[in-house]
Formats: sequence, structure tokens, C-alpha cells
Amino acid sequence: MDSPDIHVLAETSVPSPRVKPAPQTSSIHTQFSYFPSDDGTDENLLILLHGLGDTDVPFARLGRSLKLPQTATLALRAPDLVPFLYEQAFQWYPSFDQLGDLIERPDPSPALNLLKNVFGHLTGECGWPPHRIHLFGFAQGGSIAAEACLQWWRHELELSSQSRMTDKETPVRPLGSLVTISGPLLSYPTPSKLCETPILVFRRPRELKSGALNAFRKGFSRLKDVERAGEGMPRANLREEWQPILEFWSEVLGWRPADGLHEVMTGRSS
Repeated sequence: MDSPDIHVLAETSVPSPRVKPAPQTSSIHTQFSYFPSDDGTDENLLILLHGLGDTDVPFARLGRSLKLPQTATLALRAPDLVPFLYEQAFQWYPSFDQLGDLIERPDPSPALNLLKNVFGHLTGECGWPPHRIHLFGFAQGGSIAAEACLQWWRHELELSSQSRMTDKETPVRPLGSLVTISGPLLSYPTPSKLCETPILVFRRPRELKSGALNAFRKGFSRLKDVERAGEGMPRANLREEWQPILEFWSEVLGWRPADGLHEVMTGRSS
């Protein structure tokens, strides 16, 4: 048996800080819950977006309970109260008309503007590289996460296109990953180039329309489709529901070696 070759990867760019500054309430214009990584290395950031009628609180608990290695969590609360309810229930965009019926073609612009500003703050003052920002959303939150991911990608394509007129071309920087739980796209994307952010669509048989997956394939180049019986969020007591999501994260989350160590890869010589 041939012995494997050992390759030590040299650092090709200046790494981001091991511990990132916490997001500031002055820059994120909604309530949020932020927790740094339990192991002291903030290599990834998981942003969690709740569904219609919920708040950030249970999703903050979910993020912490996952205990993903080297991963900080940021749970955002939707900006608008759901009308007609006398409780703390929030929506990412106006969802009901004056009669209380669901709006068939909602306008997510306010939420997308909020996420645009959040991404700007995170990649600017907080020092997060875009490819280390990962999104997780349920239902309406999943839709907003997917639309925000595509919005970011379109903006990056525009910046790269404009930079070709200069001496230094700007690379296109996709976000790290996206998991949407029963949250379809609200638009039918037509990007000039498919978004390179890996995406996992977790769906229940009755919760996504037939054309939902086709819309995702029109916008994203790397898609995993997971269907499970039941309804709502993956259940914590059912390993087979969370397992594909955890496996997906194991493929897309970054890993920072300890100080003084190098990343080692094994391979066979041809």
C-alpha cells in the first residue's frame, strides 16, 4: 500500500480575528440575541430567523443548544408585530390584509433592507468574512433568509462587474450556507450566474408548493433536498430529522486550527 502524501497548507490571506466583536444595537435595528462560540473561537456565525408569529427567543435557545464547533449564533427578531393579536408575535413583512387574510404576493423589501444592513455591519465592524456567515430560517424566516442570500449575491456580482473596469477585479463572495425549513422563495430568481452558496431545503410533503424546488434551482448552483413526514420544525427527539442538517453543516462550516498549528491534508500520489 502506498503511503499517503502530506500537504501543509500555507496561510494565503490575513485571517479574521479569532474572537469577533459582538454586534451593536445601534447598527442592528431590531431585537436580537447574540452568543459567541462556547469554545472561544468565532470562526462561523449562524444567523437564525424565526417564522411568522414567533420571536427570536426560542431560536436563540436553539442556536445555543446545537453547540456547533467554533460557531457563534445570532438570532434576529422580525421587525413588525402581527396585527390583530394581543401578544408578542412578529412578522418579517406585512402578511395579512385588512380583513385578516394572508397576502398572496407579499413585499419582503423591509426585511431584506434590514438584512442588508445586518450583513454590512457583520462584515464591516464585526470582521466576519462573508463565507463564514451561515443562515438558518424557518417558514417565513426561511423565505427571508433565501431572498437575502440571493440579494447579497446579486450585489456581489454587480461589484465584481464594475471592478472589471479598473486595474483590480473584485472577487464575488458568496455567503457560507443556507438552511431553509419549509420556507419557499418569494420570487422567481433570474441571476446572471447561479448563487454559489450551498443550500439545504428541508421540507414537509404539504408545506412547499410543487414549483418551490424549481425556483431554488433557478437561483442556486448547490442544492440539497430533504423531505421528511410531519409538519413544522425538525423535532429535537427525532435524530433522522436533524441528521441531514447536521451533516450539511459538517460539510460547510469552517474550522480554524489552534495557534501554531497548520491544516494537514492527506492524499495519494498518482
